[in-house]
Amino acid sequence: QVQLVESGGGLVQAGGSLRLSCAPSGRTLGSLTMGWFRQAPGKEREFVAAVTRSGMITRYADSVKGRFTISRDNAKNTVYLQMNSLRPEDTAVYYCAGRASLNIETTALEYAYWGQGTQVTVSP
Repeated sequence: QVQLVESGGGLVQAGGSLRLSCAPSGRTLGSLTMGWFRQAPGKEREFVAAVTRSGMITRYADSVKGRFTISRDNAKNTVYLQMNSLRPEDTAVYYCAGRASLNIETTALEYAYWGQGTQVTVSP
């Protein structure tokens, strides 16, 4: 059973930064393509960013390009989401997700493994 555990959420003012972390248990990170999704109240879960197993290829939602960076350290079994220049519209619960296949997908249904979510709140 694969479990993903996120950490690093919190409250920050607009323009600030946060770094989210996610670590899997039950499976090594290197065997998973990893993604971050978010869900704001009353909205559907949306894709934020993803990274291939090697870390060589990344993909971002247009809304976060240039502000967020996804990375991974397979030796530390951890994937990160560095979020800079945060805006109030970034407020959401952020979820770490993993899939065994090689390619990046932006649809939540393509990911088999999920964390419990971590709250990110950006105040004006």
